[in-house]
Amino acid sequence: MIKINNFKLKIFADGADLSDFNALKKNQLIKGFTTNPSLMRKAGVKNYKKFSMKVLNLIKHKPVSFEIFGDDLDSIEHQSRLISSWAKNVYVKIPIVNTKNVSNSKLIGKLNKEGIKINVTAIFTSNQTKELLKNVGKKTNIIFSVFAGRIADTGINAENEIDKHVKLCKKFKNIEILWASVREPYNIIQAEKSKCHIITVPPSILKKLKLFNKDLKIYSRETVEDFYNDAVKSRFSI
Repeated sequence: MIKINNFKLKIFADGADLSDFNALKKNQLIKGFTTNPSLMRKAGVKNYKKFSMKVLNLIKHKPVSFEIFGDDLDSIEHQSRLISSWAKNVYVKIPIVNTKNVSNSKLIGKLNKEGIKINVTAIFTSNQTKELLKNVGKKTNIIFSVFAGRIADTGINAENEIDKHVKLCKKFKNIEILWASVREPYNIIQAEKSKCHIITVPPSILKKLKLFNKDLKIYSRETVEDFYNDAVKSRFSI
């Protein structure tokens, strides 16, 4: 029996649809929210700040991560300071590297030591985390988002990789490891087993959590019914 409410793992909702955020804001299972420019674009967002303000009007008591979109250090720093000033529950998402694969870890460390809450995104390797640990402080909260789903896409065991990051950061009480790039509901169980602190999950997968503990015989019959009903509706004949 899977009892997800008993998990130590915190579940965040990942997206850019205001209706989803509104529906989930009072859900006790959801402990925070994340978004990014790609999700915003897919959702048809035209004005970054206006959208962000609408999110913050909805979500006032749970952490919300907004991602910068600059690529040079000056613009990243400027955007980070601006975004962090919007509300106390804001985390600024900063990619671990820029588009030229140059590390942002020193700037991340600088901002973190100044008290800005950061969600470091697009982490893929343990070496990236090691570099971050040389720069960040031990007081202000910071999230390391490891893209477990994309790591698994390359044929590498994501749980083993997450475990490396968790072990590296265990002495830092202000650091939380986040399982990012979720592919299926089972990733939540994997994240819990790996002692990851957070997982961020799109609404499409959150909706599937109701399937946990479902009787497989019933699920098998329902699946066949779906096939049959679709065939009937299509008026197939041979």
